[in-house]
Amino acid sequence: MERSSAAVPARSSDVQADLEGLPSLVGRLGDDVMTLLDTKLSLLKVEVKEDADAYVKSGVMIATGGVIAAVGFALVNVAVAFLVSTLFNFSPPVNYALGFVITGAVYLLIGGTIVIVMKNRLAGVDPVPHRSVEEFRKDKQWLKKEI
Repeated sequence: MERSSAAVPARSSDVQADLEGLPSLVGRLGDDVMTLLDTKLSLLKVEVKEDADAYVKSGVMIATGGVIAAVGFALVNVAVAFLVSTLFNFSPPVNYALGFVITGAVYLLIGGTIVIVMKNRLAGVDPVPHRSVEEFRKDKQWLKKEI
């Protein structure tokens, strides 16, 4: 009988220690969750910045291609105007017009190619930060298990 009375205080002191440790465990859990969320938000910021940089670079290249295409279009229009004005007279302006047409066509090809390539490249970029979304899903499942 003395053994059981001696064992009871040991159990109550273990329970007492567990109860005193419970607030500190909950506090640590809260701190860990906050650290985890802070880390995840930092990852999300990095991914969004990378995606934004890709969009800015592609946008600049599309704008450059658009400007080059506009120059080419203007040159083709000037060349067509010269060509039409001298259509029935084979004088030196016809040679100038052909030069404008060839130059304008080259600019149109270059600018149009840049616009199409960069548009296709930009269409292939997915704006969703998949790594962060997956990490948030894992964290959500982990928190459900812990709580």
